[in-house]
Amino acid sequence: MSSSDTSETQDVKQRRPRWVFEEGDEPDPRFSLANERTFLAWIRTSMAFIAAGVAFHAVTLQIPDGIKLAVSVLLLVAGIVMPPFAWIKRGLTERAMRKNKPLPNSMFEEYAVGALLVVIGILLGIGISLG
Repeated sequence: MSSSDTSETQDVKQRRPRWVFEEGDEPDPRFSLANERTFLAWIRTSMAFIAAGVAFHAVTLQIPDGIKLAVSVLLLVAGIVMPPFAWIKRGLTERAMRKNKPLPNSMFEEYAVGALLVVIGILLGIGISLG
């Protein structure tokens, strides 16, 4: 084993989070980068939800204040909760690739966002009919 191999192994062992990088082999960089792009897409979605929550509360609309507040809070909470789920999913996917195992199949994030949008749509429908 050459000294460059040893330093490369040490660099990999020092990567964080350790629960992801301490086991398995380096996957094809294209797959790791695709995993990272997916993570960043969830972060962008999270930021959009936070911006939408702030904007929805700031804009004057002809709907009751309680419904306006509820929609704003739902959007803000969703924007705050998404990044930890995205981080965990990224780590689980990276670890599965490193161990050459099947990728985790969790549709939780997609179902949660869909359910949130349905609830917001219902609240807005009620608000418009009352306003």
